[in-house]
Amino acid sequence: MRDSSRLTRRAALGLTAAALPVAAATPASAATAIGGERLARDGIQTSGATGLPKKLTARSWLVADHKTGEVLASYRAHQRLAPASTLKMLFADTVLGKFEKTRTYRVTDADLADVPSGSSMVGVKPGITYTVHQLWQGVFLRSGNDAVHVLSHMNGGIAKTVAEMQAKAKDLQALDTHVVSPDGFDHPGQVSSAYDLTLFARHGLHDDDFGAYCSTRTANFPAGGKKTFQIQNTDRLLTGAYGLRPYKGMIGVKNGYTSHAGNTFTGAATRDGRTLLVTVMHPANGGNEVYKETEALLDWGFGRGSSARAVGTLVEPLSEGGASASPTQSGKGAKGAPGATGAAASSADGSSSWRLLEGAAGTVVLLAGGAFALRRRRAAVAAAKSREEDGS
Repeated sequence: MRDSSRLTRRAALGLTAAALPVAAATPASAATAIGGERLARDGIQTSGATGLPKKLTARSWLVADHKTGEVLASYRAHQRLAPASTLKMLFADTVLGKFEKTRTYRVTDADLADVPSGSSMVGVKPGITYTVHQLWQGVFLRSGNDAVHVLSHMNGGIAKTVAEMQAKAKDLQALDTHVVSPDGFDHPGQVSSAYDLTLFARHGLHDDDFGAYCSTRTANFPAGGKKTFQIQNTDRLLTGAYGLRPYKGMIGVKNGYTSHAGNTFTGAATRDGRTLLVTVMHPANGGNEVYKETEALLDWGFGRGSSARAVGTLVEPLSEGGASASPTQSGKGAKGAPGATGAAASSADGSSSWRLLEGAAGTVVLLAGGAFALRRRRAAVAAAKSREEDGS
């Protein structure tokens, strides 16, 4: 039964691949303006500072102060988009503290049987014994879905881990996020937002282990017996890979990419005792663009953005005394945003209407909307290029 269900889901994913990134990019509901009403608006939000980078093509971005939680500038902060491997920050927020780093675990075939085809891998192999510390290095440095699945099985299984991640997101008040898989791989309905990803990073960086892992540049990973091989962090602003220079003061956090979701990145850097967080989602171009736009926003934050007044705030977790967000009046959020009954909205029990798409009928529905979604995607890219050309 398990294998049949998995094949059904994979078949649906294959048929809907072309439409997935756009269909999952529905703007967030305006029913709640977490962090402040301005963050639910369309358009760039900033106050008291000028000089924002002009050539930003990302579909959503946010700059915030790590210590105070003040949002210094944002663009469509609550727009729901596919997060790719940046969702691993929430996975770490949820599971990292559960196992001692020195604990050892011998991996079985069953631990890796449900890793999605085409995943990023660190090279975990059945029959090899790893420490929890090594598995987390695989998660943070190489974005290894194989390491994520092993840790998830240690945690009681994929379904249990997903449920715990969703509960953690709710506690963090990351209400734009819907979790389908612990690794961030493409699945219908798996969405997050620049605001939520920044919440995950800020919360994670309060943990010393989280901070140490995301700032590690290289490590030796077991290859069986006494053999090891070196792995390098895929964060290009940390390592300076692929023609980029290491960003001054960079301390992490997590990048993500799939062919369907595009590029996403949440980065943190410290200068003169101040730490800033920047999240950039889905720039128009691939490759280094997500890092270049992150770098530009960090430069702004440490420069002209120093005089910026908050346009919102990163809320505190409910479990740590954070005040629950109050609903805003319907229709006063992001322009064109659907209500809570929109395609990506979750029901009260945490389930998503996207689950209907796992069957053949849902696949037909998604394909039918694909052409419209693709036109919206092309229009967005064209608009971004237009802004770049006229310097606005």
